[in-house]
Amino acid sequence: MNALREQAAQLPFGPGVYLYKDAAGKIIYVGKAKSLRARVRSYFNEDRLAEAKTGTLISEARTVDYILLDNEKEALALENNLIKQHQPRYNVLLRDDKTYPYIKLTNERFPRVFVTRRLRKDGASYFGPWFPGNLAYRIVHFIHRHFLVPSCKVDLTRFHPKPCLQFHIHRCLGPCVEGLTNDEQYSHAVRQVRLLLDGRHTTLAGELRDQIEAASLEMRYEQAAGLRDVLTTVEEIAERQKMSAASGNDADIFGYYAEPPMVAVNLFHMRNGQIVDRREFYWEDQTEFEPGEFFSSLLLQIYLDQHFVPAAIHVPVEFEDCAVMEELLSEKRNRKVEILTPQRGQKKAMLTLAETNAKHSFDARFRILKPSSAAIKEALQEALNLPEAPNRIECFDISHVQGTDKVASMVVWEDGRMKKADYRKFIIKTVEGNDDFASMSEVVTRRYSRLQAEGTPLPGLVLIDGGLGQLHAAANALEAIGITDQQVASLAKREEIIYVLGQEDEPVVLDRFSPILHLIQTIRDEAHRFAVTFHRTRRNARTLTSELDEIPGIGPITVRKLLKEFGSSTMVREATEEALVAKIGKAAARKVRAHYSGPQN
Repeated sequence: MNALREQAAQLPFGPGVYLYKDAAGKIIYVGKAKSLRARVRSYFNEDRLAEAKTGTLISEARTVDYILLDNEKEALALENNLIKQHQPRYNVLLRDDKTYPYIKLTNERFPRVFVTRRLRKDGASYFGPWFPGNLAYRIVHFIHRHFLVPSCKVDLTRFHPKPCLQFHIHRCLGPCVEGLTNDEQYSHAVRQVRLLLDGRHTTLAGELRDQIEAASLEMRYEQAAGLRDVLTTVEEIAERQKMSAASGNDADIFGYYAEPPMVAVNLFHMRNGQIVDRREFYWEDQTEFEPGEFFSSLLLQIYLDQHFVPAAIHVPVEFEDCAVMEELLSEKRNRKVEILTPQRGQKKAMLTLAETNAKHSFDARFRILKPSSAAIKEALQEALNLPEAPNRIECFDISHVQGTDKVASMVVWEDGRMKKADYRKFIIKTVEGNDDFASMSEVVTRRYSRLQAEGTPLPGLVLIDGGLGQLHAAANALEAIGITDQQVASLAKREEIIYVLGQEDEPVVLDRFSPILHLIQTIRDEAHRFAVTFHRTRRNARTLTSELDEIPGIGPITVRKLLKEFGSSTMVREATEEALVAKIGKAAARKVRAHYSGPQN
């Protein structure tokens, strides 16, 4: 500790970032300061050393490094980057780094539109963020149905021999096949999509009215009726936005409930004066919880990496760096941002509401309250960024030993519980050797070809036990039989990373305490158990049958009868000749006894 005191006494007085390191040189805490020397020396005051967190930090630290900066704003930004990079164990860590979705309109000859949570400098147009998250999926679905601009992964730089299912169900203009559309028609549809996403509803409505009039004059009444429905929806959206814009501003409202080391935080998003969504955050390791320091770090991690910053942020406690953070976020937003702690009135009432919900979240997470089936499905939809909450999940796993006795299993989760009556077993028939990808492709093809033939609805989610290879094998199998809109995800072993088809570059990493991760793991483990059990049964049967097949003069029919009557080769070996005679006759019984009583046995 004396060495640390000496290092602290040598620090400069200017603003910057300080880093405590342990004996191995690993960063265990990152902090910011207006005066580095004053802040770091304060850790050695008797009052602070008596605190559990500070005392443990100082006892474990061996060195303190620093980075001198020009001002506090630079210190705030660098602290955030270092915390995200090194994940120091004594810092408040925002493990839920989920962002809200944007709608992406690609920059191609035939642009596509889809939902993404990652913004890139790739020439594409991004619209959002959208609150709540599923609103983006509903709008993209509306675009598919009425403007026929797709979100498929087909290579549109060349023509293909035939269109996919989306064209046949009238959700795509078919740019993948020559002659189905042209550049002018497709560009017109993309222009109208851009007007919708830009919020230029008046211009879009005018164009739609012109199209309706032209279609009516040419007696294309069915097309005119469809355009009229689109016009009605666009006008409703425009009217709703006008009413919302007149009712209030954008704000984020935080509430918390803590029983250290456990903390739950609720974040309410208010847009245009209305609460549009709620997020939950949890911590299990806040041994010494100081609300001001906690919210200072939390806001820094949430907003510095987020493209959208609201005009006002309401927090339940005041904190030291509030003014500097306001200035930094205002620069990021290019407009003024206020961080407020309301004491009365409607804003205080909203803070109280957020805190009440945080208490409920705390109880649901840490007191293990059983959620409803609907709540589970909604949480699953939110966690995996799915367009709809899945009512049914079908999960597949492959089992074999070095490519022998290859089998697969399918287990079913429906309405909040496993549905064993719908479990299925598969024997791999067409794959030679140890090829899990081909095996997965065969099983998925067989399963969903049959559902198509029977006219049975597809599940809300297909879950694959494996990583990206298995996920793409399943997706390619579905596409080969004409299914292009099925939601597919995979859970990679060891890392427990969830890959969702169409979002592979944004894998879902859930907190290890997340009930949604536990649910997906439970379904995956059940599929694994079911596959392994079936594999062992077939392997044992093959082994037993092979042993009895070696008996001279005993054919396959007699072998099956022996296994059926006695259960195993061991029981056959131990059976008396009288028992064997009663089951397979005198001649066959004599051959079996002669085989087992021979010198080699």
